[in-house]
Amino acid sequence: MRKVVTLHSDNTDAAVQGVPQYVGITGNSAGSTGIAMNLTAFGPGGKAKVHYHRDFETAIYGISGRIGLYHGAQLEEYCLIESGTFCFIPPGVPHIAFNLSDSEPATAISSRNDAAEQENVALVPDLEGLRDKDIEEIKRR
Repeated sequence: MRKVVTLHSDNTDAAVQGVPQYVGITGNSAGSTGIAMNLTAFGPGGKAKVHYHRDFETAIYGISGRIGLYHGAQLEEYCLIESGTFCFIPPGVPHIAFNLSDSEPATAISSRNDAAEQENVALVPDLEGLRDKDIEEIKRR
């Protein structure tokens, strides 16, 4: 019989998508086979790289601060994740998340149905910078 695993993560790792995350439940840390859960910590003004998750769903829950998220084939859609917001991202959907504040941090819990979740993150350099002006405009509001 497998054992229950509890973890407390004090150290952040740089995720493939370029933001610090506290590694929680993964195949490596807990022996999970079908789920990963981490705490993503955006510093003031922090921004991820444009990316998508190959073949796996992502669920996000906002803990603190305000996180903007552009998503879609050309990052044409926008949503806001703040404390208490649940967000679902289907597999293969390009997205970029960013902290709307230049003075306060923002945090969210991210879960994926992939125990090796970092190995299945794919960067999309062709879309990098596409929404930079829009991001700056949203942050000024």
